[in-house]
Amino acid sequence: MTDISPLTTPKRAEFTARYFVETPVAIEKAAETIAGEQSSGTFMALPGETEALKARSRARVTRIDHLPPVRTPTLHSAFVERRQHTGAFNRAEIEIAFPIDNVGANISSVLATVAGNLFELGEITGLRLLDIDMPDAYASQFLGPQFGIAGTRTLAGVHGRPMIGTIIKPSIGLTAVQTAAMVNSLCAADIDFIKDDELLADPPYAPFATRLAAVMPVLLKHADRIGRMPMYAFNISGSMDEMLQRHDAVLAAGGSCVMVSANWVGFSAVEHLRKHAQLPIHAHRNGWGALTRHPQLGFSFAAYQKVWRLAGIDHMHVNGIRSKFWEPDDSVIDSARACLKPFAGVQPVMPVFSSGQWAGQAPDLFSKLGSVDLMHLAGGGIIGHPGGIAAGVASMREGWEAAVQGIGLETFARNHPALRGALTQFGGA
Repeated sequence: MTDISPLTTPKRAEFTARYFVETPVAIEKAAETIAGEQSSGTFMALPGETEALKARSRARVTRIDHLPPVRTPTLHSAFVERRQHTGAFNRAEIEIAFPIDNVGANISSVLATVAGNLFELGEITGLRLLDIDMPDAYASQFLGPQFGIAGTRTLAGVHGRPMIGTIIKPSIGLTAVQTAAMVNSLCAADIDFIKDDELLADPPYAPFATRLAAVMPVLLKHADRIGRMPMYAFNISGSMDEMLQRHDAVLAAGGSCVMVSANWVGFSAVEHLRKHAQLPIHAHRNGWGALTRHPQLGFSFAAYQKVWRLAGIDHMHVNGIRSKFWEPDDSVIDSARACLKPFAGVQPVMPVFSSGQWAGQAPDLFSKLGSVDLMHLAGGGIIGHPGGIAAGVASMREGWEAAVQGIGLETFARNHPALRGALTQFGGA
């Protein structure tokens, strides 16, 4: 381990990024190359990079933790091939400190700094952004979540337990009238949260405005009945102008949440929406696998969710345990913990579990996460319940009641028929 002495730390405000690095050259050299490339340096010394400029603007390597080398590279590099490297490929976790004055309160520049051309460097055959940290004073310059967990709970009128929800299914193909009928059935079961599928935004067969006009009267009718507004996350994804207009339409109609496909509308668009928004922003992370699925490339969720928190989202999808996707359960739980973990004074965001979920996952989720500050969304686990939608919603609540009380599901199900039906239907899933 190489740790830079505090005596060498320049008197300037900095934020840090931690990386996994794989390279055929010495780790120390690769780390300095990254630090230079992402600040004031380039591939050769230039007369303009004076010592005074370096002291002010050059990033510095603050830590190196060496890992065992490997014999073959993770990623192809023509740069390495031209040099006919035949030795080992060195690995390490490194930390780099960047001057805040290089960047300012600009999310695009933060990302260009911590995740820009360093992925392109020829000397690098593996690189992953593992984490980001920054002083509270710097983080406070970004908008951050407007509602977060507490504000979401207040709007939804749900406290002291998970928010139980679902996704409109089928994802695509329902008309606005059919969608409203589905919402009516879900609200009749006193569900807490409903969201559009990420595939559904403004299709010709069910335009956004038509869908909003059909769904909102249903939500308002049930809000009068149960004394709280069922939260519906309308997918407003589109251009920035479209998102602002759709947000305002949801707000004017009495809605309480909007949703975006975060990766595809982009960080700056979400930040702009946050400046304008008066409703919680539900962030769907579809496409996330392309950024993270290879363990020696891309982003860790810990770093990813921090940047989205700075941009101002309120809820973030984290996948689900025992789901239909590739991700191991421990990774899913770690992602949820990251959403709840303190970060530079920025309030936490509500983790959203979805994908192949049903009541049977509640005990494991609660025991591993140790919190009920989450959304647990089940599509088939609610809509496909043999007793119908109302029984599906009830089974989810009963699963969580059993989990929090420390009672086994089979035991709890003896006196709770909805949970018993879920165990029978989905227990072998």
